[in-house]
Amino acid sequence: MMTNHNQTRSGQTTGALASFKTQAKRLRDAMGEQGSPVSHSAALELVARQHGHRDWNTLVAASAQEDRPQGLSFTVGATVRGRYLNQPFTGKVLSLTQMPSGGLYRVVIHFDEPVDVVTFDSFSAFRRRINAVIGRDGISPRQTSNGLPHLVIES
Repeated sequence: MMTNHNQTRSGQTTGALASFKTQAKRLRDAMGEQGSPVSHSAALELVARQHGHRDWNTLVAASAQEDRPQGLSFTVGATVRGRYLNQPFTGKVLSLTQMPSGGLYRVVIHFDEPVDVVTFDSFSAFRRRINAVIGRDGISPRQTSNGLPHLVIES
């Protein structure tokens, strides 16, 4: 089962937000056909009010909360912190997809600062962006050789 998100990495709108935008387009077209044309932004504002929100931005924020995968404390676009290969990080969630295996999510995180994933003094390997699998608790089921999770997201 795929989780709907407001926006994917490619910029495509999906989920509830796509439905609201479609409603705004239909409203704009209908109003134009009746001789009362409205701009697309005005139609977006009207759709937001129709759904009980004061403006479009409030509706977008509310739909992002609804699209958050069950059990996770963050969604796409959130700033998160945690540990990757036992190194502290802060970063932004670029993608979050529920996996068909249930209870697991594929996450892409772009770190604010590159993380050195090698613990040797004579060698470094920096990562700026990672792809990982996490559970609902934000912890990767995969572990390093010393038993620590590859990724722990504290949100």
